[in-house]
Amino acid sequence: MVTIIKRERRRLGRFRLEIPATIEVLNSDWEKVKRGFKTSNISSGGAFFHTKEPLPEGTPVKIDLILPLDKLKHLKKDHKQAYIKVSGKVLRSESKGMAISFDQDYVIRPLRAKQRESAPELQSPL
Repeated sequence: MVTIIKRERRRLGRFRLEIPATIEVLNSDWEKVKRGFKTSNISSGGAFFHTKEPLPEGTPVKIDLILPLDKLKHLKKDHKQAYIKVSGKVLRSESKGMAISFDQDYVIRPLRAKQRESAPELQSPL
């Protein structure tokens, strides 16, 4: 009997978090298309998004994530969420979803309730 051991290739710790995200891509006519997703797990290097229609591998994307901060007590009352803007590319596509690797350049900023209400692109996609 032969035992096959699958080695974990990830270098960064992953967290099982469902975070609302908007992913923007350019379609074949060079028009911007935005779709709403949720992460199923995330790390500082990338995330997995469940979808029945994954994007092709190598597709460049821009991602907006809304991270709930209600569990962090040291933040001010008016900061309930953080807005994370990152770009990356589809690393792997499969029947259950797609893995996207993040580029190292990103923006993280506190998001006040008033800011979220006034900017439709920051609304939760789901």
